Amino acid sequence: MAVRHSLTISNRMEQLGREVLQYVGRTEAELLDTMAYTMLYLSFVVFLGLHILKVKAPYGRYTNSIYGPAMNSTVAWFLQELPSFAIPVGLAAFTTISDSFIVGRFLLGGFLIHYFQRTFIYPFLIRSGNRSTVLTAMFALVFCCFNGFLQGAYLLHMNVYQDTWLTDPRFLIGTLLFFAGLLINLHSDSVLRNLRKPGETGYKIPQGGLFNYVSGANFLGEIIEWTGYAIACWSLPGLAFAVLTASNIGPRALQHHKWYLQKFEDYPKTRKALIPFLL
Repeated sequence: MAVRHSLTISNRMEQLGREVLQYVGRTEAELLDTMAYTMLYLSFVVFLGLHILKVKAPYGRYTNSIYGPAMNSTVAWFLQELPSFAIPVGLAAFTTISDSFIVGRFLLGGFLIHYFQRTFIYPFLIRSGNRSTVLTAMFALVFCCFNGFLQGAYLLHMNVYQDTWLTDPRFLIGTLLFFAGLLINLHSDSVLRNLRKPGETGYKIPQGGLFNYVSGANFLGEIIEWTGYAIACWSLPGLAFAVLTASNIGPRALQHHKWYLQKFEDYPKTRKALIPFLL
């Protein structure tokens, strides 16, 4: 009965997918390309707003009531990140997988490792009393739905990889960068989380790991991570995601660096914002 029920859901989802593609007049490959190009365009818009116009995304230390009501950060992070995990899992469970499933499964596995941590672990470790605006959480939710489908559908449905890709230098280098960035990101989050003892409030200067060299070590780790993902996938959707990530959190690292310099007179003057010794 469970197998029959699963097949029924799968058939309904694939029928719905065919109807959507017929409605928009595109094949799935054409739709995914359009979504990826849209993400690249949004990267320019985001970079313009955050870096050129100096807009601060209203979450964390930059939460501002002018952007509307705020909500608990743990709830916000859990809800907004969930689609990036749930949508690819749903596609894997209830849609037909391409012949390149071995490679696609490995690449998607890395994506899911990141978002499992971001959805089911990271929100519940947050110690800061900062809140997120509902508006920010809604934008993040929409993006995670969009990107979760884009990355999942591409890796599961597009027959673009042969098994020999597993030994291709681009795959090996990209995978190494991905997991290096993931570890940097996790370690940096741990450093930030443990700056305060239970019951403490306020901000302190982060020390240790890449924080000895840059103010945005957590952001650098995530940029390295998704750059590696893009290289390992060698795909337009992977590239678009990496570019948007850098366009979004790169300027935030610069904003954090400026904030630290203004707040702490003894902030290390040799520490850079994002790239050790350079930027």
